[in-house]
Amino acid sequence: MDLDQTPAPASTIPSAAPPVGFGTRWLKRLILIAVLAGLAIGSLVSISSKPQLLPQADRVRGTLDPSIRELVDQVDLEMERVIASGKMAAAEPADSLILCRRLSLALVGNGLSLEEVRALQQIPEENRATWWLDYLLRDRRSADYLAERWTRATVGTNVGPFLVFRRRMYVEWLADQFSKNIPYDRIVRELITAKGAWTDSPQVNFLTATMDEGDDKQPDLIRLAGRTSRAFLAQRIDCLQCHDDYVGNVPFPNDATHAQLAPTRSEEAVVREGSEMREGAQADFHQLAAFFAGTRMENPFIGLRNTNRPYRYQYLHAVEETEVPPSVPYLQHLLPENGSPRDRLAKWVTHPENKAFARAAVNRVWAILFGKPWTATIDNIPLSGPFPAGMETLSDDFIRSGYDLHRLIRAIASTKAFQRDSRLPGSEPDLEHEAVWAVFPLTQLRPEQVAASIHQASRIKTIDESSSIISRLELFGGVNDFTKEYGDRGDDEFQANAITIPQRLLVMNGKFTRERIEDNPVMNASTRIANQARDDRSAIEAVFLSVLNRSPSERELSAFLQRLEGTKRNAHRRVVEDMYWTLMNSTEFLWNH
Repeated sequence: MDLDQTPAPASTIPSAAPPVGFGTRWLKRLILIAVLAGLAIGSLVSISSKPQLLPQADRVRGTLDPSIRELVDQVDLEMERVIASGKMAAAEPADSLILCRRLSLALVGNGLSLEEVRALQQIPEENRATWWLDYLLRDRRSADYLAERWTRATVGTNVGPFLVFRRRMYVEWLADQFSKNIPYDRIVRELITAKGAWTDSPQVNFLTATMDEGDDKQPDLIRLAGRTSRAFLAQRIDCLQCHDDYVGNVPFPNDATHAQLAPTRSEEAVVREGSEMREGAQADFHQLAAFFAGTRMENPFIGLRNTNRPYRYQYLHAVEETEVPPSVPYLQHLLPENGSPRDRLAKWVTHPENKAFARAAVNRVWAILFGKPWTATIDNIPLSGPFPAGMETLSDDFIRSGYDLHRLIRAIASTKAFQRDSRLPGSEPDLEHEAVWAVFPLTQLRPEQVAASIHQASRIKTIDESSSIISRLELFGGVNDFTKEYGDRGDDEFQANAITIPQRLLVMNGKFTRERIEDNPVMNASTRIANQARDDRSAIEAVFLSVLNRSPSERELSAFLQRLEGTKRNAHRRVVEDMYWTLMNSTEFLWNH
């Protein structure tokens, strides 16, 4: 059957009753053959024609909103000034299908399916990436994947306490918020102020994730203070838990109201008169933790509730414990005077004038799209700057938009930095080019992206909500098993790690990869392409589009045509399987570029 032609639908194929005298065994075989034929023909329809999962082009935006275009132009201008000041060349725009692959990796966690590539090829190239981004933001897969990424930042990767933590419910709740594009500040306020049972109110799991198995009465105040400052404000204040900041690693604006901290600090850390920034104090951390002190669970059927329980702590060099009042380390005038402690903290964290909140979100979205954060570390942006060119412009717009995550994603994905090639014409880019985003940075795929990309490349159709439950369970289980064996990056998910030899061998020789490229006419794309391609050229094209999401070069096409020339049936199929194996083990497949 020709991959480029629409075959007759399965319903037009006449059925035949088995001849009289056929036994039950033969009847079962005929039924099995009919089922397999139906599956094969159904898959051919999805390959050949425009996939039904994609709406018509006029139903999805193919152009950028004018206000976002104006924002992007300003960000581009600021970033290009930095590139020009370094007298560096910037890369040319990347191919549209490469842009679409980047978007899929960032928002869905895997590359494009052959079905999606065929549909995108019918969209005008100049509108393709914008059209695809708009489609992905409507696709539940993107909400699910973004929720998984945000879950790592807010509750970590550990299983958590079995009795009072439901990770899956928490992820699904976040996905619902992202799918509806609920304002980000509202999402964070709900997390910080959550009350009730962790099963009835999934956002409560942000708090119960820190509870120890031995103490089921109260969340861990220390861990909550650290996670709140890191995930929502991009401030690493964990070292202040034990002592003052002696080396200037945790500076805060020198608000006059912080004079009250002086008695709790060592001489080296006393607030300096007239300085714009001050060194962080041990009290800064514990006063932040004090906002969570009244969060208790006396009755598991009721869940978490607010009480008047105070927070007590013995500071370094102090003789005894003292009651610690809840307070914030900077911009105290933004802290409401009334309300419960957690309500007050939530309003302070998300206050429009507390720009650290917006910067943290902008940096995280940037990191998800590019594979690396805008700053050296994802969760440590100095309050006093300096900030990367463009960050303040995007942060200000994020605040003005009412913390619209979809708008932020569209803006970042539309920048020249995101849409540049990862290569420079005539020369090799270096770290300096990547540092100023003159080229798109090369980053390794995350473990779950490797697994999901292998799995999706081995299937003709897109695996999404419209797929059968069996297909979705196969993807979910396969990715989880592969990730456990490959190794998870843990909480510090943007830390660059070299691929190890065992990881390379797992992709090359592991069961996961082998099962997805071996002879399987029902499930595997390699077998279907080998059996159904019109000719060798079409087969090679389909394999490259499935795995690398691009067409083969003339050199690549010539090399594989020589391998396929003169082969028949099993030998032909094995060459196609070898093509799959070769491309799946290529650096181009295992890296974002």
